[in-house]
Amino acid sequence: MGALQGPVPSGQTVFSSSATKFHEFGAEFRDAFGRRFRYVGAGGTALVVGDLIQSAAEVADHQVRVPVAAAIGNKTITIAIGGTAITADQYAEGFAIIETTPGFGYTYPIRSHPTADASASAVVFTLQPGWEIVIALTTTSRVTVVANPCQDVIQSPTTESGAIVGVAQFIIAANEYGWVGIKGAFGVLMDGNVAVGGALARSNGTAGAAEVGDGILQPIGSMLETGVTGQLSVAFLNI
Repeated sequence: MGALQGPVPSGQTVFSSSATKFHEFGAEFRDAFGRRFRYVGAGGTALVVGDLIQSAAEVADHQVRVPVAAAIGNKTITIAIGGTAITADQYAEGFAIIETTPGFGYTYPIRSHPTADASASAVVFTLQPGWEIVIALTTTSRVTVVANPCQDVIQSPTTESGAIVGVAQFIIAANEYGWVGIKGAFGVLMDGNVAVGGALARSNGTAGAAEVGDGILQPIGSMLETGVTGQLSVAFLNI
């Protein structure tokens, strides 16, 4: 039960929580019924089955930062950060995005970085193997670092602070790893009654729940049955 099919064998079944990390964050697999799953790491609170799960909240002090000049071919990006410290490898498997020219639009995956105190002037992010700077960076470039959306995930709050990454399929313990559903038929907690076939979005009224789509909140799929408020109802997810 819960075995996954995909291009490589799965090291962890769907209905499990593991203190050992078997896959990269965001790895995706499908089961024999065409449903898709995504690999995540829970933050400091256990994930509840049927809840919508969100990426960790953004860290504004690590966004739009001034870099040290970096030549084409460099395999590191160095930036000054704001008033929030960084723990070692907090952004490993995350991304450095160049938000202004020169280098505008390029996204580089991060392999590792050290601990950094708040307002540190030179935090060095080492890129993943095979990646290097394509357009030279200068001090007029601006760099944002973001964690992998599937790292330290949380129950979706009523006030958006990140993106929905899936629906919990098992009680994944705090700081452990497991799978969330992202496409196909899954049960999801409902906030409000939604007609069969109706569009769904994340709720801004009940944490972890979905509500009728309004064209503003992040859409997540549509109902396969009539959704009943306060219950887990079946939806076709497309996250």
